[in-house]
Order: sequence, then C-alpha cells, then structure tokens
Amino acid sequence: MDAASPPATPPAPVPQLVPSGYRQGIITAITVLLGFSLAFWRFWGFESTGHWNMRAVFAAISLLAAVSLQIVALFRALRIEDDAVEEYRKTVRWFIASALALLTGLAVAMIDAALSP
Repeated sequence: MDAASPPATPPAPVPQLVPSGYRQGIITAITVLLGFSLAFWRFWGFESTGHWNMRAVFAAISLLAAVSLQIVALFRALRIEDDAVEEYRKTVRWFIASALALLTGLAVAMIDAALSP
C-alpha cells in the first residue's frame, strides 16, 4: 500500500431485521387488544347502568389513552420501517404502554362498579 492511496472505508453496517413472523404476531396482538378495548368501552361507557363520577371519568380517560396508544402502535407496526429491530422495539414499547393504560382503566372501572350503590 503506498502513501498516496486513500484509506479503505469500512462497509456500511447491515441493519438488523426482525425475524419472520414477529410483525404479524404483534399486529395480531394489537388488533385483538384494540377490539377488546373498543368492545369494553362501548359496553361500559354506553350500555351499562350507573352515574358518572370522578372514578368513572378517570377510567374513561385511561381507556381513551389505551385506545389511542393502540392505534399508534398499530400504525407503527404496519410501516415498512418496523422491519428494523430498533423500530420494532419502539413499537413494542408503545404496545406495552397501551396495555398498561388499558389495565389501569379496567381496574378503575371495576373499583367504580364495586363501590357504586
């Protein structure tokens, strides 16, 4: 190698891709949870008896947040960029956040139902 030749540039790193089947699995999980959330929200918010109070409002806000986060997670999971491992991990975090918001809303709704006269 002579002194006038430019240094060799290393090849660009190959992005890690999610194994086959992972995206389909998370899309299925998101849609199942989203379907449950919407069905529960419809029943609890519109068809069940009772009166609105602060617990019910908190539960409704938690359920609204959960549905919103599930829609964002579904949007992310359907993007082509979600084949990259780092993007997929972010999508999983959105999904877990939606599940936690849903559990919070369900727990508060159950407490409200138990404490209501």
